[in-house]
Amino acid sequence: MKAMIYKRYGGPEVLTLKEVEKPEPNPNELLVKVEAATVNRTDCANLRGKPFVMHFVVGFLRPKKSIGGTEFAGVVKSVGANVSSFKPGDRVFGFDDEVLSSHAEYLAISEDAAVAKIPGGIEFATAAASMEGAHYALSDLAKVELQAGQKVLVNGASGAIGSALVQLLKLHPVEVTAVTEKKHFELVKGLGASHLIDYLTEDFTTRDAQYDFVFDAVGKSSFSKCKSILTPKGIYLSSELGAWGVNLLLSAAAPLSFGKKVKFPFPGKKKDSVEKIRDLLAEGKFSPLLDREYSLEELPDAFRYAETETKVGNIVVLP
Repeated sequence: MKAMIYKRYGGPEVLTLKEVEKPEPNPNELLVKVEAATVNRTDCANLRGKPFVMHFVVGFLRPKKSIGGTEFAGVVKSVGANVSSFKPGDRVFGFDDEVLSSHAEYLAISEDAAVAKIPGGIEFATAAASMEGAHYALSDLAKVELQAGQKVLVNGASGAIGSALVQLLKLHPVEVTAVTEKKHFELVKGLGASHLIDYLTEDFTTRDAQYDFVFDAVGKSSFSKCKSILTPKGIYLSSELGAWGVNLLLSAAAPLSFGKKVKFPFPGKKKDSVEKIRDLLAEGKFSPLLDREYSLEELPDAFRYAETETKVGNIVVLP
């Protein structure tokens, strides 16, 4: 089968398309023909091994897995002898931010992993792109208690995490302000944002407004900059650790604070997220934004585009 290989950390230039052996599923695994995958921010961090903490997750000196990819959607081709939840022909999708090896024509995955059947009517590209951003968005929301009438700001509202956050927040009776480029206003408004800020012309941290929660879905701001726009007991959450891990430190100190504070959204169980996302897709309550499609051969270009940090939602790879 064809697969995109990398043996060392680096940029898109370390990727090489090769013919490799098709995986053989273990007794508890599914063999899946990959119909769609993605390139997301987690993939970029895994490829480059940056921030350095990624080395402790995906391989200290070199990548533990030579085939990257964290999301997939496809068709089960065969199952191991002990598999009971899936059968050949099932349309499935899955996610693992510690590398799933989905940048290939086939992959093997345990039936106990974060994998679920794709709801009827959902295309492979949509299913593949529905998990990474939504998983981290769900992790954000698990850290807060939303109440009717609260005001929430999402920075980076047109990215994978931010666009998922806007949609998930609108399942609650809260008022959402979205920060993105003006050219994306109508798109983000359609996701459920009530108010829109163009970050190219306005610094949202200097606004004469206050929010109960600020979700920085792109990690481009900081608690210190956002303090002035938080209510007296407002909460700041970021998708990034912050300089020198400051968000982790401030989050650890949060229980000692009776005022404004930071909470760091350590990701929850991936299987729980995938099952929740499956239900939301089936109910029509969530749909990931899709930006561009690339072939497996064009994967280096997909990474280059992802690293421009201008993508809208998700980048899809069609093996």
